[in-house]
Amino acid sequence: MATWTVDSPQRLTLDGPVTRLDVHLLSGRLTVVATDGPARVDITRVGRRPVLVEQRDGRLSVRQERGRRWWEALWWVGPLARWPRVDVSLAVPADVLADLHLVDGALVASGLRGQTRAEVTAGQITLRGLRGRTAAKITSGPVEALGVAGDLDLETVSGEVILADSAAGQVRAQTVSGAITCDLDNPRGSDIRLSTISGSITVRVRRDSDLDVRLHTTSGRITSGFPQVRGSAAPGAVVHSEGVLGAGEGRLSASATSGSIALLARPADDDLEELP
Repeated sequence: MATWTVDSPQRLTLDGPVTRLDVHLLSGRLTVVATDGPARVDITRVGRRPVLVEQRDGRLSVRQERGRRWWEALWWVGPLARWPRVDVSLAVPADVLADLHLVDGALVASGLRGQTRAEVTAGQITLRGLRGRTAAKITSGPVEALGVAGDLDLETVSGEVILADSAAGQVRAQTVSGAITCDLDNPRGSDIRLSTISGSITVRVRRDSDLDVRLHTTSGRITSGFPQVRGSAAPGAVVHSEGVLGAGEGRLSASATSGSIALLARPADDDLEELP
């Protein structure tokens, strides 16, 4: 077992394998990237509390501790609290099992292929090129997933969800208050479920997609770039549209309580007439 207490900027290169990553930070910026070399921890900014790093039995832990006295705890959660900001960058094997937590700030994860869970209370989450099973949750702020494959679960309470260049087999995206914007390039048999209570949904899929589409909104309107997806509405009723694209092997469902839904057609890669 190796441990470090980092109270000033420092770079650590770790010996031995890393199969699990656990990060719990209070405030600042956390960046996690995949590497083919040895695992590294690069801390370029440290707040009033040191960063504790521990490596044991393939598990790498990076964390900050809160005050243990009751008045310190009240100070941390107070509305005018000033969080001690840190800047931590981690390079780990791509297949690591990652569990990432940040109370306030920006979290970026890139190139990971194992199971990844990212959670931020207030700030933003950015996911790039992830594989495997990915879950991201943020209370206040946006979450962006770019070029993500595998199974994807995105959730915000107050914030926008942006999903682009995705080939995820399963997508779950939901917001309480915020818009959902998706650009999807999904394999056959994909399952895409989007929902928001207060916000709009815009989703673009390939023109040659094979999807069973079901869209509905309580207060809003539905527009579709596919003639196969049609609907009807009566005054005061839920607006509902549905239809089958291609063979309908996958599923796309989108639901909005207060907001509109737009389904857009994206040119297929081999659709030469759409090329500039």
